[in-house]
Amino acid sequence: MVLSDYLDEVEPVTMMLVGFVLFVFPEPATSALGAGLLLLGSVWWFYEWGR
Repeated sequence: MVLSDYLDEVEPVTMMLVGFVLFVFPEPATSALGAGLLLLGSVWWFYEWGR
């Protein structure tokens, strides 16, 4: 197990974390942006997982 094997998962997980923080911020614009980042980060994570 080498740490460099998991570097591809860092970016999508970070995007999902930022999306979650924006999603719980109580303003409609940031919540919509956060939901979009959560969706994009999830898709990106599943794409990287299948490679």
